[in-house]
Amino acid sequence: MTERLSPGDTAPEFTLTSDTGEDVALSDFLGRKVIVYFYPAAMTPGCTKQACDFTDSLDSLQAQGYEVVGISPDKPEKLAKFRERDGLTITLLSDPDKAVLADYGAFGEKKLYGKTVEGVIRSTVVVDEDGKVFLAQYNVKATGHVAKLRKDLKLNLADEQPGNGA
Repeated sequence: MTERLSPGDTAPEFTLTSDTGEDVALSDFLGRKVIVYFYPAAMTPGCTKQACDFTDSLDSLQAQGYEVVGISPDKPEKLAKFRERDGLTITLLSDPDKAVLADYGAFGEKKLYGKTVEGVIRSTVVVDEDGKVFLAQYNVKATGHVAKLRKDLKLNLADEQPGNGA
């Protein structure tokens, strides 16, 4: 079982290839908060729901200082098809050897339909402006996760609505 991260840990540095073929590093986000989420496979129902929820929330998350990065073992070409098919606007990164997934505790034994298997553990790690783990969540549900994350981060959609109690 890979070690899970905890708040206050230094987030492991990574450089991975995006769906557009660019290298993206965690250090590219220093000075900004970044939500790094790990998902098993592009273009599957749960992963699509989660990616679409993050895309739908991206503007409001960015307005509150957060970037979003999704990481899966899929090759960049499959991620590009995923982005195009579902109109995704979040950053999608490829980790085919699963090294970053393991570094973040997002790969290992999990229960799948009652059996213990080894695979991607759907997880979200929020990294602060200094590269430290602010929040780490493991075995998250695909559906409703973005709403729960917003609540856990105390981000309220109503905060950004014009005329809200002003």
